[in-house]
Amino acid sequence: MGVSGVRSGVLGIALAIAWAGSVLPAMAREELVDQGRKLFRQCQSCHQVGPKARHAVGPYLNNIFGRRAGTLEGFRYSDAMKQAGQDGLVWDEAVLAAFIADPPGTVKGTRMKFRGLKGEADQKALVAFIRQHSPGSSNIPETPPTAPVHASAGDPDLPEHILSITGDPAYGEYLSSECVTCHQASGEDKGIPSITNWPARRFVTVMHAYRSKYRENPVMRSVAASLTDEEIASLAVYFETLE
Repeated sequence: MGVSGVRSGVLGIALAIAWAGSVLPAMAREELVDQGRKLFRQCQSCHQVGPKARHAVGPYLNNIFGRRAGTLEGFRYSDAMKQAGQDGLVWDEAVLAAFIADPPGTVKGTRMKFRGLKGEADQKALVAFIRQHSPGSSNIPETPPTAPVHASAGDPDLPEHILSITGDPAYGEYLSSECVTCHQASGEDKGIPSITNWPARRFVTVMHAYRSKYRENPVMRSVAASLTDEEIASLAVYFETLE
C-alpha cells in the first residue's frame, strides 16, 4: 500500500469510529473494554499487556499510546518497524487501529503475521482495551494520524542513473551544516528522526521523494528543492559513513 493509501485508510478509520474516549458513558466504555479483552485472546500468543507484561514474540503493549514505533527498550524490532518510527510513526488510536486492521499494509516489511482484524467495531474494542494499560492515555490530545513513510512504501522508484551518482563525502560534510541544525549528527533522536548511518540509496530516494512532493513535510520539501542531484548524493554518502 502506498503512503496515500495508508493515510486514507488511517483517516477513514479515524472518521468512521467514535473512539473509546470520554464521550462514551461509563457503562458503554466498560462493555467496549470487556469486548476488547476477549478479542485480545487472538493477540496474547505474541503480546502481553498488564502489570506483569513482558516481551514475548512481540513487544509488550503497556504505555504504547504516544510512543514512537520501534523504540521500546529491550525488544528487537524489525528494521521496518524501527524505520517507521524514525520516519515519524507514533501510536495513537487511529494508527493502532489501522495496524490492527492490516499490519503489512500499514508498516510494509513488519514481521507481524496477524492477518488483521477487519471489523471496525472489533478494532474499536481492541484499541479501547489496550488503551487501558497506558496510564493517563485518556488525556492524550487527539492528533492527526501519522502515516508511516519510508523508502519502500510510497516513495517514487528512481532511475539507476540517479541512484548510482557518486557523491563526494567531503562535499557532503560541507553541505550538512544545514541538516544538523535539526538532525543530530550523533544519531540521537530528539523528536526529529536520525539520518545517521542511513544507506546512501535510501537517503537519495527519500530526498527525491520530498523534492517531487511525494512526502509532505514543507521544510524538507524546501531543503530538497534547493539541492542538485549531485549534492543529494554527496549528503547521502556522508551521512552513510557516520556512526
